[in-house]
Amino acid sequence: MAASLDDDLELDNEDYYSLLNVRKEATQEELKSSYRRLCMLYHPDKHRDPELKQQAEQLFNQVHHAYEVLTDPQTRAIYDIFGKKGLEVEGWEVVERRRTPTEIREEYERLQRERDERRLQQRTNPKGTISVGVDATDLFDRYDEDFEEMPAGGFPHIEINKMHISQSIEAPLTNTDTAVLSGSLSTHNGNGGGNINMTVRKVTSSKGWGEVEFGAGDILGPLFGLKVFRNLTPRCFLTAQCGLQFSPRGLRPSCSLMTARHLDQNTMGYLQWRWGPNSAMTTSLVRDTKTSHFTMALQLGVPHSYLMMSYQYKFQDEDQTKIKGSVKTGWFGTVVEYGAERKISRHSVLAATVSIGVPQGVTLKIRLARANQTYLFPVHLTDQLLPSAVFYATVGPLLVYMVVHRLIVIPYTRAQKQQDLELQRKSSATDIAKKKSEAEAAVLLMQESVRRIIEAEESKMGLIILNAWYGKFVTDSSQREERAQVIDVTVPLQCLVKDSKLILTEASKAGLPGFYDPCVGEEKSLKLLYQFRGVMHQVLSADTEPLRIPKQSIPTLVPP
Repeated sequence: MAASLDDDLELDNEDYYSLLNVRKEATQEELKSSYRRLCMLYHPDKHRDPELKQQAEQLFNQVHHAYEVLTDPQTRAIYDIFGKKGLEVEGWEVVERRRTPTEIREEYERLQRERDERRLQQRTNPKGTISVGVDATDLFDRYDEDFEEMPAGGFPHIEINKMHISQSIEAPLTNTDTAVLSGSLSTHNGNGGGNINMTVRKVTSSKGWGEVEFGAGDILGPLFGLKVFRNLTPRCFLTAQCGLQFSPRGLRPSCSLMTARHLDQNTMGYLQWRWGPNSAMTTSLVRDTKTSHFTMALQLGVPHSYLMMSYQYKFQDEDQTKIKGSVKTGWFGTVVEYGAERKISRHSVLAATVSIGVPQGVTLKIRLARANQTYLFPVHLTDQLLPSAVFYATVGPLLVYMVVHRLIVIPYTRAQKQQDLELQRKSSATDIAKKKSEAEAAVLLMQESVRRIIEAEESKMGLIILNAWYGKFVTDSSQREERAQVIDVTVPLQCLVKDSKLILTEASKAGLPGFYDPCVGEEKSLKLLYQFRGVMHQVLSADTEPLRIPKQSIPTLVPP
């Protein structure tokens, strides 16, 4: 039943809280006060014109239904969880009406867990990595005396010297058991191999899990491994792993043990010990905050020992831009890396890193991550430390990114966004027309009340709404056609004025009486010009931002 609910329930534009202009935590008294005010405005007996009487009756019924739903604890709980459609289930198949709001929420959470379990059975969660290594050393390392002997008129020779492809899928067996099937293929300078692995993971409790791994390959031979994870305390956990590799050279056992501890809210400390072909002891410190990521690691082992430090700065922009740098030094030499990462679309992240090492040379690494797929392109430029290679590895990707981003990415994302908006507008065109008609009818019904409110406010130099607009505002004069996405809401706002105050809750203003959504899918705001105590003020408020005027602390004066 939970699955059918999720399939059938859709987001509804009619917000009962917004219709009554009350908070979602509104008390019974607040609901009753708002309901009485709207009843006085929309009651059919207050209008003699047949057409206005019919429109008033329709709006009165909407207000009355919203009040009935929100004043009943059971129906209010259902509405808060499922929305309007949850109230229309025949025979009340969601939950029993006699249950308390707390029991209703507990029942919903149970149904949601069952739904998640069914979805888990159908999920495979595929993950993959494709790496293509490019040898471009001929661009920088060739000698002048060899230039005339090179084929193809002396053009540099660039080749793909290695590739790696790996893929994994998950197959949930039960709510606590998962099987993972993975495999990989690699080739380097004409030689290659592959392997396939099968892992079964079981969640034993909220504090730990364990897994068994079986593998086979054409190079190293069969593999058997065990891995266990356990939360020792709320701030500390332990991971233990052991394995047996049946290679042509004999049995090769391995073992590793890692423990980690939260040092503070943003800092983790790790200590790892490995025994086997690459025995080592590693300790690391990782600090991750909203704006930065810092890592320091020290490893002592055979055959490699090293010290590494890295720092990443996170810009708080829409594209989630990050810049990073690291230094790693050990028996193998020294490597310095720097690069940047940026989100280029909703599901894609592009990163470029320049690696400068002794004796490794200069390498440019390009990484594209889209959903669960990762594409790596390490381009080895030179075996030496050449300034020209470093310059082109740094400037080249920046120039290419700027050109591609401006000529391809920006136009594509803009067109995609516009296409999505058009589809959304077409699918909701009928509903928008209905809401617009209801809003226009509500404005007609408000005229007499607004006239009396203005007279009362003028007599005491109170709050008078001079002009008010709601929708998407366009400041660029070249896009004048978008100004039609703003509607006049002066009358509906003046009708909400009480005791020289206007108070709007955090709900979307599109649900207020006399309002409708003029630009579906766009960011909207409310702009109003009002007069209080003989002085004019101007206010701009976001769609879901609570509003209370007059703002007497810091008034914004507007010359008449």
